[in-house]
Amino acid sequence: MAEDLFSAAFVERISEQAPLAVRMRPRTLSEIVGQKHLLAPGAPFRTLVEMDRLPSTILWGPPGCGKTTLAAVIAASTSREFVALSAVSAGVKEVRDVIEGAKRRLGEYDRGTIVFIDEVHRFNKGQQDALLPAVEQGVVTMLGATTENPFFEVNGSLLSRSTLWRLEPLSVADLMEIVRRALSLEEVEADDDAVQAIAELAGGDGRSAIATVETLVNTTEIHHRITLEDVHKTREWGAFSYGKDDHYDVISAFIKSIRGSDPDAGLYWLARMLDGGEDPKFIARRLIILASEDIGLADSNALSVAVAAQRAVEVVGLPEAALNLAHAVAYLSSAPKSNSVTVALSAARSDTARFPSLPVPNHLRDRSYEGARQLGRGEGYLYPHNSPAGFIDQPYRPPQVQGSVYYVPSEHGAERAFGEFLSKLWGRWPRTA
Repeated sequence: MAEDLFSAAFVERISEQAPLAVRMRPRTLSEIVGQKHLLAPGAPFRTLVEMDRLPSTILWGPPGCGKTTLAAVIAASTSREFVALSAVSAGVKEVRDVIEGAKRRLGEYDRGTIVFIDEVHRFNKGQQDALLPAVEQGVVTMLGATTENPFFEVNGSLLSRSTLWRLEPLSVADLMEIVRRALSLEEVEADDDAVQAIAELAGGDGRSAIATVETLVNTTEIHHRITLEDVHKTREWGAFSYGKDDHYDVISAFIKSIRGSDPDAGLYWLARMLDGGEDPKFIARRLIILASEDIGLADSNALSVAVAAQRAVEVVGLPEAALNLAHAVAYLSSAPKSNSVTVALSAARSDTARFPSLPVPNHLRDRSYEGARQLGRGEGYLYPHNSPAGFIDQPYRPPQVQGSVYYVPSEHGAERAFGEFLSKLWGRWPRTA
């Protein structure tokens, strides 16, 4: 009896002393804040969870968006056995042991097994290969969570047998609701502008917002209402939680500095991220995007430099790969800038959105297969290499969009020569129908 009383007291005290994020963790789908595209009544994901028919699944989204929370709710609601595996510490043996247990459970009790793998991007090839046959055969249902692009990090065969669900960063409104719930649980009041400031500074990260509330509650005078000034003081003390080194703000400053052709600023923010433990692969991927988005044809070598830096990160690794990233940052910052490719793609997509299924003009259709010539496919096409100029003026789009102009070369770097070349071919560029 005394032991039971001691156990009950222990459970009560440990629950009271648990971190705020644990104490306020949702228990049902309806209690989860955000991700309406997945969790609204009637949404496919919610329906699958409620019917306990969730297939092998990968939850992909930024830190603090609710991936682990969703997994906990699924664990509490499923009739299947729920087994958690560590992507870091579980070896191939542990994976095989889980699969053997799942086989016995299925054979003896007709009960399925869900295997939850947090940070599934850190699951190595051997672990993934060991799990794949069990997923293929339906012995286990995999539930993975990752902050990294699974197309880069997860075995293609495993990915193809899973349903990928994209989670978005929490909105400011979502975060304000989470902050208010946290304050209510702590029985502390706060000014509306303080609540909004916490939400805005959390950068879409629910855990960050909750940790900040916990810090404010513990550092604010008893019975004192939390104000905007308290929030700012907490940030100045370095106690404000953002995840990895102000992840969203710093990467934003990094990209904007390179776009603004300031190599010193780009290198400063690079150093901040590296010193803060940011994933170098994430930095490299952002540089690859920037090379086309903000430099493009003004200097096509920028993309090659960015891709080479990303490859160097994979082959060399830190700390030496920091030099390769710095090389790329200095080059991209110093390169001429053009967003013409970005603008052109956006304009082209506007037309494909308006006319999603325009037929391919007959002269552009494939005539290599048997019977194509009988159908008249490809008739009227003029082969540019048959012209001494290597160019023939002919339409290359459906008539409904033939007059649309997408690509407008800038006057910067090598792109000026592209504009002059295209103008020479078509009479003028941009051209009209």
